[in-house]
Amino acid sequence: MLIIRRYRASDQSQVGQLFYDTVHTINRRDYTQEQVDASAPEACRSGLSRSLENSHAYVAEINGQIVGFGDITSEGTLDRLYVHKDFQRRGIASKLLEALEAKARELHLTEIHTESSITAKPFFLAKGYQVKEEQVKMVKGVPFINFKMYKTFI
Repeated sequence: MLIIRRYRASDQSQVGQLFYDTVHTINRRDYTQEQVDASAPEACRSGLSRSLENSHAYVAEINGQIVGFGDITSEGTLDRLYVHKDFQRRGIASKLLEALEAKARELHLTEIHTESSITAKPFFLAKGYQVKEEQVKMVKGVPFINFKMYKTFI
């Protein structure tokens, strides 16, 4: 059974490993090895906790295993949304996004914005997000194409 709940500091190990593995497996379809190494270095396995604790972060859990996570800031930036490489296409990202959008509404935000990877762009488009612009972003000196996207709430 899938459970969506708030992120806890004790989730760091599973979340860090999930992030690393997912970027190096799923995002590798659209990005080079150099790019995935820059965006998800070994250190990310233990370094996400502080930023997740300072945002509104949620995890998706099945039988005690974290299978996804996402976070949004109080200003409406959807920073991360990742699903475990072995649990893709099961509706987990959709459930996490529902929780993040509910939090945005609770915060009385009128818009969510994100910088989507090439990999995630079709998902966000299907969820009503619009592309504001394509950009080349530098991460640790390595260029990436991604997309500034947004969704407005009425």
